[in-house]
Amino acid sequence: MASTGPAADAARTAFRERMDAKGHAVENARAAVAGLEAAFAAGALVRTTLLDQMLGDLMLALEQDEGQKLGGKSAEAARFILRAVSRELDNA
Repeated sequence: MASTGPAADAARTAFRERMDAKGHAVENARAAVAGLEAAFAAGALVRTTLLDQMLGDLMLALEQDEGQKLGGKSAEAARFILRAVSRELDNA
């Protein structure tokens, strides 16, 4: 059952705003995930199995070695996965 109430709505809205913010897709993804993790910790949203899988995939796409820049493929993967997470948030 999806989380309801003002805190859940605010968490979903904040995630989507971070996801769509101007700037680099990788940095936006990191900010969106940080906000989502905070919403899970606060109990505003419930973590689903599918969200866990998506977030795991996203974190793999965002991994980088020290000094390495993330570019094209990481940014594209981040955008793709963030859109899937956004759709799944309606179930969280």
